[in-house]
Amino acid sequence: MTINNAKFVISSTKESMCPKDRRHEYAFIGRSNVGKSSLINMLTNHKNLAMTSSTPGKTMLINHFLIDDSWYIVDLPGYGFARRGLESRKALQKMIEDYILNRSQMTNLFLLIDSRHAPQKIDLEFMRWLGENGVPFSIVFTKTDKLGREAARRNIEQYCASLLEEWEELPPVFVTSSETGAGREELLEYIEDLNQLPLE
Repeated sequence: MTINNAKFVISSTKESMCPKDRRHEYAFIGRSNVGKSSLINMLTNHKNLAMTSSTPGKTMLINHFLIDDSWYIVDLPGYGFARRGLESRKALQKMIEDYILNRSQMTNLFLLIDSRHAPQKIDLEFMRWLGENGVPFSIVFTKTDKLGREAARRNIEQYCASLLEEWEELPPVFVTSSETGAGREELLEYIEDLNQLPLE
């Protein structure tokens, strides 16, 4: 798939404020500082489409980006940023859960995992919640360039093996680097295939 045009459309504080049109949406989520904005910019070949920051927890809204006037990338707030107060964390959690559970246009949720780390409790709990609620999702390993090819492969294999101790089978898995562009074609081909499916 070739992306010719990508533009920001709206930031929403709740699911009911999201665009009303019926287009496929692909949401991206992960722990704070997992490289979500960088991945979106890499996928769209647009340097500053999603705002990147060295400060974790920068994305606080549901951000819609329209791709080639036909489908959306949705940048969801990161989860697990401990410096936020309890009320702020609860509000963000409700925003995220309402979008994921109620947004019928959401065709797939891409869950980003930092390839450098062993499985984290917060990620495993979130995956479990997705499975329990029947949410279609894929796992996207990020920052593989920080490790080197062999170390990244080994870490990802170990991570997937640990998941299979609980899951009968894994969702689709993608291995990416925003620095090198690795995984871009595979992700876009997957989205292109899903775009052919009718929206429920």
